[in-house]
Amino acid sequence: MKANPPSTRADLNVDLYRTLYLIRSAEAGIRKYYHEDGMKTPMHMSMGEEAIVAGVCKALGSDSQVYGSYRSHALYLTKTGDTDGFFAEMYGKITGPARGKAGSMHMSSPVQGLMCCAAVVASTIPLAVGTAFANKARSTGRLTAVFFGDGAMDAGVFWESLNSACVMRLPVAFVCEDNDLAVHTPRRQRQGYASAASVASQFDCAVFESDSTDVEEIHRVATQAANEMRNSGRPAFLRLKWYRYLEHVGINEDFDAGYRSKDEYLQWLKVDPIALQREKLLREAWIEAGKLAEFERGVDQQVERSIQSAKAAPYSQKSELFEGLFG
Repeated sequence: MKANPPSTRADLNVDLYRTLYLIRSAEAGIRKYYHEDGMKTPMHMSMGEEAIVAGVCKALGSDSQVYGSYRSHALYLTKTGDTDGFFAEMYGKITGPARGKAGSMHMSSPVQGLMCCAAVVASTIPLAVGTAFANKARSTGRLTAVFFGDGAMDAGVFWESLNSACVMRLPVAFVCEDNDLAVHTPRRQRQGYASAASVASQFDCAVFESDSTDVEEIHRVATQAANEMRNSGRPAFLRLKWYRYLEHVGINEDFDAGYRSKDEYLQWLKVDPIALQREKLLREAWIEAGKLAEFERGVDQQVERSIQSAKAAPYSQKSELFEGLFG
């Protein structure tokens, strides 16, 4: 069932903070326990990008269908709010949404609109185009989005998919989560053009971009994109900026690797999306400090309960490897 939208700006901002804090708290839980080696899956963490996923998904509506990359945590938690299933999958347990077989990089919940995430760069982009085509053919009115890093724009399938969506006028949003890196390689060493948005604007699509880490601003931009897709039927391209706090894959900082500096991170930390939104809620008196702290404690406790439940849950039997296969 489609959720009722927030009725006021205050409601919207409180709702967005709930999502931001849930993502951050869940990933803090991963960092707390990952050293125990119970979570065997590689981790591509979302810290720093939470506002993009929260803002865009909220703007597209709860009935939207989205695809992601290997950096799937924020998408799963935003679309489902399900920490029990999330951590069960991290621990490879049968109580996970994929019965422990997906791990961090292949999270999905199609019923709730997260169609799939995948480890191969750019591989879900054409799938999103196919879903948008199906929605148009069936006149469902549903919007589709695919989230990918700027490194995925180096793959030919991105340009083929964008072109096809424009030719067929499909309601799909191509959401580029731009952190200027493909693993460790900056854009200037990979791309022979200065602006992704300017190149995308040569196609028959609506183009939006923002360097803001303010989730409300991202929601505003994404709402414009959603309205454009609904009104014109054209696809949209969104370039949204963020900074990856941790290493490409793993739970640690990597500023000693030589490809970026700790000073750069500290500058971005001044506009951390969770801190910005928390400060806004208190400054605008949209929630009392005590109630906000109570909510945060409740989320932290929920995350801890989910982790302990996942630890205690059973693993799948070996026969589970043969379930859910298409031959």
